[in-house]
Amino acid sequence: MGPIGVPGIILLVILALLLFGPNKLPELGRAVGRTFREFKDGAREIIEDEPASKKQETPQPVAAQTKAEDKRLPE
Repeated sequence: MGPIGVPGIILLVILALLLFGPNKLPELGRAVGRTFREFKDGAREIIEDEPASKKQETPQPVAAQTKAEDKRLPE
């Protein structure tokens, strides 16, 4: 399957006009635009959160772990 080309785009526009009518097309365009924007923002948040979570999950050195355990109150 190659690229759609100009005749394919014209056919899709005519098909969309027949299915939805000229009054509904602007609403559909806005809805699709909002959906893509929300998806892109969500993907951006996930990508930005990954390095921060990896930095927080770095294991502590063994010496730091034993010092933290020594500071606890005896039971």
